[in-house]
Order: sequence, then C-alpha cells, then structure tokens
Amino acid sequence: MDSYFSSRLHHRLRETVRDFAEREVRPRIAEMEASRTVHHELSRLIAEQGWLGATISQEYGGMGAGHLAKTIIIEELSRVSGAMGAMVQASQLGTAKIVHFGSDEQRKTWLPAIAAGECLPTIAVTEPESGGHVLGMSASAVRDGDDYILNGSKVYVGNSHVGDLHGVVVRTGPGSKGLTAFLVESDRPGFRTGPQQEAMGLHGFSFGELIFENCRVPASNRLGDEGDGLSVAYSSSVLYGRANLTAVSLGIHQAILEETTRFASERIRYGKPLHDLPTVKLKLGQMQSRLMTARLAAYHAVHLLDQGLSCDTELMNAKLVNVESAIDSGRNAMEIHAAAGLFTDRAIERYLRDAHHIFAPAGTSDIQLLRLAEVALGQDKGSWSERLSELVRTPDLELVHA
Repeated sequence: MDSYFSSRLHHRLRETVRDFAEREVRPRIAEMEASRTVHHELSRLIAEQGWLGATISQEYGGMGAGHLAKTIIIEELSRVSGAMGAMVQASQLGTAKIVHFGSDEQRKTWLPAIAAGECLPTIAVTEPESGGHVLGMSASAVRDGDDYILNGSKVYVGNSHVGDLHGVVVRTGPGSKGLTAFLVESDRPGFRTGPQQEAMGLHGFSFGELIFENCRVPASNRLGDEGDGLSVAYSSSVLYGRANLTAVSLGIHQAILEETTRFASERIRYGKPLHDLPTVKLKLGQMQSRLMTARLAAYHAVHLLDQGLSCDTELMNAKLVNVESAIDSGRNAMEIHAAAGLFTDRAIERYLRDAHHIFAPAGTSDIQLLRLAEVALGQDKGSWSERLSELVRTPDLELVHA
C-alpha cells in the first residue's frame, strides 16, 4: 500500500528522516521527558533540515514535495517522538496561512526563511473563553493609521514558546466577516508568552499562551483583506491541521505496535514468548489491522490533496480513524504490557500519553463525526481543498538534507 501512493523519492525521504530521528531525536527523549518543557535546540535542528518547507514551492526555496512527503516527515519523527512530530506539524500550520493568503512580499520575506529553518511559524486562533468556537473569539485589532493595535490572548498555540512568527486571527468587526489575520513577530513590543505549563504528554513541544497588550502591528503584516480571518483559520485547520495531526497519530501508532511486538517477543511466559498466548496474538492482530487501515486512510487523503482533488471528507475521516485507532491500540498495548507498561523505563506509557494530545486539535472525534454526518445528509458546506490546495506533481526531494 505504501508503494502504491509513494515513489522512490518518498522512500528515500522516509529513510533520511528515520535515520535522523534515531540518531538525533531518540537520544534526547529522556532529557525532554525529565524537563517537561520545550526543547529549543532540537526544534531548531529539525527546522534546519529543510523539512518545514515540504509544501513550499521551490520558487521560495522549499522542497515543493507536497502533502504526502510532509506526512511521511511528520510520521517518521512522531514514530520516535510525538513532541517533535507535533513541532513540525504546528510549523506547517503556520506555513499554510502564508502560502495561501500571503501577499507577494510576505511570501518572499517569510517562506524562504521558513524553508531554511530560520523561522518557526505558528497559527493562533483558540482563546481561553471561546475554545474551538472560532466566531466566539474576542481578541481584537483596531486600525490606527498605518498600523493595527492588537489586544487579547490565544491559548493552546503550537510552538508558542519557540515560534518566531505568529499568525494571529483576531476580531476587527462583528460576525463571521469581522475576523482578520495578522503576522506578528515574536520580538514585537506588546507581545509576550504566558508561563509554559506542564502537560500530560508531548514533552519537548510547547503549546501555550500568546498575550497581546497594545501590540502595534503594521498594516503590511495583515494576511489578506480585513474579513479574511475565518478563511485563514478554517483552511489551515482543514487542509493542514487534520492531515498533520493524522500523521502524528500514525507515527505514534507505528511506535506502539513496534514496541508491543518487541515486548511480546522478549517476554517469556509458560516457557514460550508472550505472543504465543492466543489472547495476546489476537490483540496484536487487531493492532496490525488498525494500523494498516489508518495508514491507508491517511495516505489516500493527502494523495488526493496533492492532486488538487476534493478531499475534505477524506481528511476528516483520516483524522478520526488515526486518532481513535492509535488510542485503541495504545490501550491494547497497555493490556499486553500489564504492570510493566506503567513505568517510565518503557516507552509505551509515553506513547499512550502523547496519543491523547492529538484528540482535540482541528476538531475532536465528535466534531469529525458531525461533519461526516453532514456529508451523508448532503448538508456539507463546500470544499476547502478544491478552493485552496496547491497542485504538486513534480516533487524534488533532492532538497532534503541528509
């Protein structure tokens, strides 16, 4: 199935990322788990590989490799560290808004820097009071001559404490046409991050609070026109968020299966490997089946996206299937490990913690099911993928650093 969607260049990319993850990321996991805070050095090192530019065209120094290549990158990093896979997926959200809504000048300024790993972008939409209800946001921007003045806060922002350029959606007027997006540099006066809080998992990744207090931003930093903010938020979530989080779940799922089969082979019970017990073998079979189905859903969705075809429904389903499958397999893995899985000397408890972090962003499973029900009822509201996806037919993965 992998070969059906991917080319020789995709396979080379996978080998490159996997080698890097084993060599550079895995040795740092114990440190990240102990500190439970963002790992600046590793985040920058990953960015310097050029992988944040997977969907940036070669015109701007990117790989021009497309969404399947991006999925493979995130998947392979997540197989070793969900935190570092999450770092790359969050950066891709920040990239999307510039690719699709940036002016020529904004693209020329920021896309080469992102592709070179010199800039880590974010996107900031969610607020403390409104949560996932985008239209309920209250953070504001008021025009003042050639500038806008931003006030308010955003929470659960991926790469919050390592990001250089924040794509912020705020309110400039009432209703759905009253949202506008801006690019805000992290060193701009009036901007600061809140204290980084410890979380259940994804240690090494930051998803915290951005605070704007009379933060003055030039009008040239506006993304698109006033009123385009809802499109910026939704398109980034639909085209990049769901696909990227799918890839993180897929990588974690792969790690769960590998760790569990290794454990079941090494652990001896009744004079035989643990996997010889029928109940254990059945669980391993379920995990293998889930992983195969999840990968098929993931690759099929981003393959359609790369072809410029409508795939909103497939992206919803891929996120739903991958998140739920990874969590279900994580539970099976814990059942097989039993008490041995509860201690931090084994990675399985980390994988399960990390898997739960992917549930809520870009829509919980209930949200995906509600949207899929609208499709079944003929009530869906159009295709973001047809409107905004970029057609990538000739990827050049030679730009990937070793």
